[in-house]
Amino acid sequence: MSQRRVTVTSPQTRLAHARRRYRGPWRPTTLDPADAPRAVAQYRVQLRRAVLTLTLLGVLVVGLPLLLAAVPALDTVRVFGVPVSWVAVGVLPFPCMVLLAVWHLRHVERTERSDHDGDGDVDGHRPSRGGPP
Repeated sequence: MSQRRVTVTSPQTRLAHARRRYRGPWRPTTLDPADAPRAVAQYRVQLRRAVLTLTLLGVLVVGLPLLLAAVPALDTVRVFGVPVSWVAVGVLPFPCMVLLAVWHLRHVERTERSDHDGDGDVDGHRPSRGGPP
């Protein structure tokens, strides 16, 4: 008796493959022409913030090793018996990345909220209330 290998797949997998084969090409949803300028403005604001966030991340990831190479005295300074340079590379980047992500997310949510509510500029700045400019 010959042993024949059989592929066993979940019914869910077969459904997913069948759905992908028979469905037409994906098309993005159309946007109401009245909302298009606001969407473009929102996209530009978020793109600027994303570029700034990625630039700061690059400065952190590339700048920290460059700083440690430029200041070799940090290898001799110890905190609890561990060189400061090790702490700077092993511990410092991760909380900084989390803070950077939270900062980015808060700004994006604020601009979306102010644009959605209609009570501020797309950049997330509220107009001044009363008084001379």
